[in-house]
Amino acid sequence: MARSEEHAAVLARGLKKSYAGRVAVDGIDFEVPPGICFGFLGPNGAGKTTTMKMIYGLVAVEGGELRVLGLDARRQRREIKSRIGVVPQETNLDGDLTIRQNLIFQGRYFGVESRRARERADELLEFALLADRAEERIQALSGGMKRRLLVARALVNEPELIVLDEPTTGLDPQARLAVWRALERLRRQGVTLLLTTHYMEEAARLCDRLLIMDDGRIVTEGQPRRLVDQHVVREILELELGDGCDGEALVESIDGRVSGHDLADARRASTRRPGSRSGGRWSGCVSAG
Repeated sequence: MARSEEHAAVLARGLKKSYAGRVAVDGIDFEVPPGICFGFLGPNGAGKTTTMKMIYGLVAVEGGELRVLGLDARRQRREIKSRIGVVPQETNLDGDLTIRQNLIFQGRYFGVESRRARERADELLEFALLADRAEERIQALSGGMKRRLLVARALVNEPELIVLDEPTTGLDPQARLAVWRALERLRRQGVTLLLTTHYMEEAARLCDRLLIMDDGRIVTEGQPRRLVDQHVVREILELELGDGCDGEALVESIDGRVSGHDLADARRASTRRPGSRSGGRWSGCVSAG
């Protein structure tokens, strides 16, 4: 084993998983160095969540090799779980407990001493912007608040590796920004972050490296900015113009005013209703700069 592989936070070689004959993860290889944020980007059904579940031990590895924090994911799942934190895609908070109790009980599950578990719960309530709701039940929270609590719960045991499956889904912009800043602080402290996301903005802000999956396979991997430049396609802008609107004049008025975009293709691709200069459907390409 190469030296970099020995010290990898996560190492996968030929990793496979199928469900009832349907291939979910199809022999993928990747390596996550310690102390970085490593992201998985892809559409629903790409295999991201199944990969995460094998890493944190919710589903068994079917084929290939998977090592997490130097431990064998087939034989040492219990040890792995004790050293990581998980933000699952599904909300699995305990509805019979208060918000604060959810955090305290999670700490006790990881063997955190009772007094420290209470202190840690209070710290994480502040982090999640839920301190004023601490004694309420889970049912009283909005979907976004539940997501923030899930992120806080994953930090109870001060883990070496945090696995986040779409961690900001359902969060409002302010709360999402607060989570991003908290994750950035964790990364600066040397905690390895492993996340899946649908948001390119989130990946570009948080991730040092990004892996794109589709149909159970790795499409490409690299630095987020480079992948955006290479793989994000030109967008189509389509305008439905009312009667009396001169499409040529409209495009001329926009051209040169939209920074970082190319509107030349819009003129070449534009179409008008037969026999009419006004009205109709106009379409063309614009590309983000």
